[in-house]
Amino acid sequence: MANKTLGTRQKLSFRVEPSQSRPRNPVAVAAQQRAGGAGPHRKNASAQRQQLKAELQSKLGGDDKD
Repeated sequence: MANKTLGTRQKLSFRVEPSQSRPRNPVAVAAQQRAGGAGPHRKNASAQRQQLKAELQSKLGGDDKD
């Protein structure tokens, strides 16, 4: 006769969560801590021109495009 209690008994399961104290990518952390860091990049010349043009248009009140 089969043991019926083994099928209904709750199984033990151990849940292991990743530790948040260890960085995911230690190279990225080291680069970010250096002078300058791994922060945002500067915009190139064309992006800066576009931004200045958009700011000028908004200050002049002209919302229509060329």
